[in-house]
Amino acid sequence: MSGLLALLDDVAAIVKLTATQVDDLASQAAKVGAKVGATVLDDAAKAGTKAAGVVIDDAAVTPKYVTGLPAARELPIIWKIARASFFNKLVILLPAALLLDAFLPWLVTPLLMLGGCYLCFEGAEKIWHWLHPHPESHAQEAEVLDAAHLEEQRVKGAIKTDFILSAEIMTISLAAVETDSRLAAGLILAVVAIGITALVYGVVAILVKMDDLGLKLSQIGRIAATRSFGLWLVKFMPTLMAIISVVGTAAMLWVGGNIIVHGLDVLGWHAPYQVIHDLAEASAHAVGWAEGFVAWAVTATIDGVIGLALGLILMPIVTRLIVPVFSVFFPEKQVAH
Repeated sequence: MSGLLALLDDVAAIVKLTATQVDDLASQAAKVGAKVGATVLDDAAKAGTKAAGVVIDDAAVTPKYVTGLPAARELPIIWKIARASFFNKLVILLPAALLLDAFLPWLVTPLLMLGGCYLCFEGAEKIWHWLHPHPESHAQEAEVLDAAHLEEQRVKGAIKTDFILSAEIMTISLAAVETDSRLAAGLILAVVAIGITALVYGVVAILVKMDDLGLKLSQIGRIAATRSFGLWLVKFMPTLMAIISVVGTAAMLWVGGNIIVHGLDVLGWHAPYQVIHDLAEASAHAVGWAEGFVAWAVTATIDGVIGLALGLILMPIVTRLIVPVFSVFFPEKQVAH
């Protein structure tokens, strides 16, 4: 009996020791997991910041696709576009980005610069259209198409635009990821894709319903201040959308120019980057306060000017060469700028 008790006592000791070791392993795994998670989130935040210009433009562009449609259909339409955006980023673009980074890493910078050229072109084209506005076509669309077909057409157009912007976001994010682990890179890109898509379409949903909220407040408000705020909100929303559009355009030119300058630096032409860097540093030291902000502002301004100049150069190339050639090979596609 004493032998059996001794055996049971040894088994209990072994179990206790094993439990202690398992607990230590779990604790260490939790610490490592938390550290990895924090690193992934930190890298994702940095990568998302690099794509800020495209994100702002995405948020500024999307509301136009629900203009002229019934208010009850605004949120369902935005959800359709957001769902397609999640699919584009996570199912198509994320694996493509990882495969590109694994087998053709040298192609990342040229593709990034191609996306930068697109941003410069889009930004310059928007400024050109502001200076030379075209008649609004939404009313003409509504006259030709019924609500269901108009919604379908708008959603398809929005998804195509989102795919282009999503490709830019994922490429910019991939270039900003600083890790040798494919798994970590995939996690970072997934976090960026989910976070940016949720942010963009959450903001868009709020923006397109703010005027409805203001109208409701102006009608049911119990006090004059509430009704006045509702009316102010209705009147302010077009101004807010205009501000967002301007900020989005400026961000596109800044990010596009920055991508081109950094791409040239990576490819071996260091002069533009070095000159801009030296000018920014000299300006910051000359001012003597808020040097970090001054350096960034000078860099962003010069990058924006470069982006605008490049965009203006690309406009006739795209509209008079690329679009006509594209139309010859794909006559069924309508390319409008």
